Amino acid sequence: MPGFSTNAIHAGQEPDPTTGAVITPIHPSSTFAQDGVGGLRAGGYEYSRSANPTRTALQECLAALEGGRHGIAFGSGMGASDVLLRVLLAPGDHLVIPHDAYGGTFRLVDKILTGWGVEYTPVDLGDVAALRAAVRPTTKAIWCETPTNPLLGIADIAALASVAHEAGARLVVDNTFASPYLQNPLALGADVVLHSTTKYVGGHSDVVGGALVTSDDELAAKVLFTQNSVGSVPGPFDAWLTLRGVKTLAVRMERHSDNAERVVELLAGHPAVSRVLYPGLPEHPGHEVAAKQMRRFGGMVSFTVAGGREAALKVCASTRLFTLAESLGGVESLIEHPGAMTHASVAGSALEVPDDLIRLSVGIEDVEDLLDDLRTALDPLR
Repeated sequence: MPGFSTNAIHAGQEPDPTTGAVITPIHPSSTFAQDGVGGLRAGGYEYSRSANPTRTALQECLAALEGGRHGIAFGSGMGASDVLLRVLLAPGDHLVIPHDAYGGTFRLVDKILTGWGVEYTPVDLGDVAALRAAVRPTTKAIWCETPTNPLLGIADIAALASVAHEAGARLVVDNTFASPYLQNPLALGADVVLHSTTKYVGGHSDVVGGALVTSDDELAAKVLFTQNSVGSVPGPFDAWLTLRGVKTLAVRMERHSDNAERVVELLAGHPAVSRVLYPGLPEHPGHEVAAKQMRRFGGMVSFTVAGGREAALKVCASTRLFTLAESLGGVESLIEHPGAMTHASVAGSALEVPDDLIRLSVGIEDVEDLLDDLRTALDPLR
């Protein structure tokens, strides 16, 4: 069986049979000629909302990287989340979400799905007993992030899968923070893997996208039908950019992890930092589980500062290489204040994040430059 990097470069990406081009072509056509009424050509292409050859290449690659039978690409991670939740849930059903879920996921569930009659319960998914207590007869899905955004919480995927399946529910794992290189939830019992491919999969902050991967044939068929019905698809150029980015995922994730470990070492010893959240730290409550189910601990680091919210805002405004911006997973380093930026939608809820919290997406620059940048921002707070 091919290795990860081999699949990233070759899966779904055979040389073009007509020209021999080694790079997957971009097929911008919105429609495809048919050989007679209803006579679709190889691949079944008729209209690009339903299927497109460039998108097919990306989907086959992502499925191979996650070890699933079906990869389905979307116009965004939230588009993927919306379609999947439409398929898994109906009015009157119950959903479990992480107690520190991504703000966009919480907004979709709390502001949109509840109006459709769906109920939900936030749970610390690192506590399997708490999950068991939250499951109801109407629970149809457990939505997991591991590591979580932005508190870097860890959940035991295999244990959650056991609870979900005992209850007749599906386990969805948002694998965005880990990427397929660091973690493969399907192999641990998850039913569906979700990615915002905008982040590590694409890796260059130049394309928005999402994806679902599953080995459940019936579920995949329902997702594809719903996706085609609502039109939540990526364009061929977006699919091509994502496919180009994923080719270097393995080498990027190694460098992200290397740099993050050095950043964590600096933060852990700095007097202006009150707490560092990183699953690679032995004192992290999820360290042992993360070490068991992840290849490395990734490039995302969160920390709190001793001076509270105002100090956190000063740090965010004082870096030069760590760009103040939302999103994550690109080659460049980013810094943000989750409470005022990516997670503003959870303010006042049970998922509200600490106002002294800073989240870093550690890029692949020269690490000494990144460390100097952080020292310059933190040292005045000593």
